[in-house]
Amino acid sequence: MMKNYALLLAFVIVACNSCTTQKTKNINANIITLRDSYCKAPTNYDYEKVNLHVNADSLLNEKQYLRSIFNQQSILILNALNSLEDVENILELKKDTSIESQLKIMKIKDKIDGRITLALSEVDAVAAEFDCEGERVSQMANYVSSLNSKKNNKMIVYSIAVGALGSIAGGFIKSDGWDKAVDIGGGLIGAGFGLALLNPKGKKVEFIHARNILRDIWQEKLKSRNFPPFIWYMYTEKKFSNINEHSIIQNMKQRWITYQFDGDVDAANNSPIFNDGGKYDSEALNNRAAMLNQMQSATRTINQNINYLLIDLNKLTR
Repeated sequence: MMKNYALLLAFVIVACNSCTTQKTKNINANIITLRDSYCKAPTNYDYEKVNLHVNADSLLNEKQYLRSIFNQQSILILNALNSLEDVENILELKKDTSIESQLKIMKIKDKIDGRITLALSEVDAVAAEFDCEGERVSQMANYVSSLNSKKNNKMIVYSIAVGALGSIAGGFIKSDGWDKAVDIGGGLIGAGFGLALLNPKGKKVEFIHARNILRDIWQEKLKSRNFPPFIWYMYTEKKFSNINEHSIIQNMKQRWITYQFDGDVDAANNSPIFNDGGKYDSEALNNRAAMLNQMQSATRTINQNINYLLIDLNKLTR
């Protein structure tokens, strides 16, 4: 009878596993599909490493006469776009009301507009990559969570099946203490399946991001050529943050330390999130997705600064 019980238990476990072989192959194929980034542009474009930083306070003091037309952020953007001299030329030409001067103003305005259009295009391109990377990571996080959920459900089924079989077998076996042995054995196996449910991290997957657009943000240094100089300038100039004390990425980094890593800087530095990738559980994947989405939002806010500049430019040239 004990032999029959063991055979029956083995049959239940094999039956539960027999249908998972093809699923496992599909899982591995899906992980490979999501693991390597499909968000990179089809053609590599390395932006020039141009430092657009100036002493903002000195520049604003020097261009104080422009403050009646532009706010301080617009003046800094014009300088970053190499268009301050163009604005000064427009101011000089406005003193002459001739048609010739008006045509020159329109030509200069078109040149400034072209540079602003390029800047807006760069904002959209960078935000799109953050968005795409965020979606890719979210897909993987959801996939891993689904795998963990299916694993837990399987362990529950195993535990119930073993417990039921133990109870049934124990009812039939009444001699030589075998009934107790069956009960104890079934209980131990069921407990083993129960313990498998207690893994707080769950399944881990390899997730690669050699082109890591969060690394430069975390290190606050543009070591790669992942960002256009104008975008990096907007990220790192303190005058573009709400309180002018810390830059956009400094504020972002502090929020990550507080909310994603519970104040543990060492854990953040050692995380695969800011390296080329590695083994991720679903929690780490969700953290990376949240960071990418936050950077997408921060990048989009640059549009607000440029919009104010366009409003001021239109007032200047009308």
